[in-house]
Amino acid sequence: MLDIAELLTFIKVAETHSFSDAATRLFVTQPAVSKRIAALESNLGVKLFDRIGRQVQLTEAGIRLLPKARKMAEDLEDIKRSMTLQMQDVSGELRLSTSHHVGLHRLPDSLKRFQQDYPSAQLEIEFTQSEEAYQHVLKGHAELAVITLSNKENSLLESIPIWSDPLTCVVSKDHPLTHLAQISLVDLAQYPCVLPNKNTFTRQIAEQVFGKQGLKPQVRMNTNNLETLAMLVSIGWGWSLLPSTLVDDRLTVLNFPELNVERKLGVLHHKQRTLSRAANAFISLLKQASH
Repeated sequence: MLDIAELLTFIKVAETHSFSDAATRLFVTQPAVSKRIAALESNLGVKLFDRIGRQVQLTEAGIRLLPKARKMAEDLEDIKRSMTLQMQDVSGELRLSTSHHVGLHRLPDSLKRFQQDYPSAQLEIEFTQSEEAYQHVLKGHAELAVITLSNKENSLLESIPIWSDPLTCVVSKDHPLTHLAQISLVDLAQYPCVLPNKNTFTRQIAEQVFGKQGLKPQVRMNTNNLETLAMLVSIGWGWSLLPSTLVDDRLTVLNFPELNVERKLGVLHHKQRTLSRAANAFISLLKQASH
């Protein structure tokens, strides 16, 4: 197989008729030039230059090789230019997984802007639960996940916080807890609640708060749909933890600092995966949207 550096050195010697001048233009030493030419001649099994005094002249084989070597050098430059243009172009497919809540309440503007700015890129979006989107990135099924970030680190994954998503403790307007001046976790533990499933990051946050005092929440019903949780709270099925984006005039927020916890929403990608230009562009848009 021909060595590109040896071919480029051959061209430069042929153009300058000098090993020393070729070395100067290639920013290498003269012995390095001599070594490359010798290696190329050995590889091809022919002599390429005659050295007569201080003059360096092409042999018949060298004359035949020169146009072919120049063509190979031009093709190499074409490849470099083509790759540079491709790397500057944001195109191709971007596979994205996101939770229903984040997709509905945080992504619309960024999704619209991405399609406007990068029409050659194709977004493939899967709406699922944060925990499943997390697994999609971990297993390589998705390039990015925009989700509720886990509070546990994974050495294989890069988490980039984008938004703060405070959770507040809410009840219905006529719930007994609305009449208490001060509320403790012990009080709250005496009433049923509606929360996301056990495997969710939000449920884990809630159980950690109760667990610190040796308590467990009385979970009446599980559902991962936050809009459904808000409805169940409004009809008196129990208290819940909901993001502020879902709190409306049907609900009463309890002044409960211990449960006014904060979730981090953001983007997740695999550290061992080289991100596409489309993925990097989307992450930049998310960061801009958070300001």
